[in-house]
Amino acid sequence: MKQFTMRDEEFICENCKKTVSPLKYTARDHCPYCLYSKHVDIMPGDRANSCKGLLKPTGIEKFKDTYKILFRCEKCHQEHKNIMAKDDNMDLIINLSKAN
Repeated sequence: MKQFTMRDEEFICENCKKTVSPLKYTARDHCPYCLYSKHVDIMPGDRANSCKGLLKPTGIEKFKDTYKILFRCEKCHQEHKNIMAKDDNMDLIINLSKAN
């Protein structure tokens, strides 16, 4: 199992420039407005990745009783998955589901 460091911090999205509040029920790992993330972790929450590229949302996959957002780093091209948050932009989630 992956090690997890809880980091639920406010940040400014580097893609849409909006201020993103903490999630308060788990660690926030992407912007709920545009769904972009940042390639900062090797293990969840460790902030040890030197890439720092933007993670572009590219699709959706079913995961248990929710969904995961699929990401591709615009800098190093690694692919990642993060669980959808309750306050994510559902119009963008639906558009991503059509891309699969």
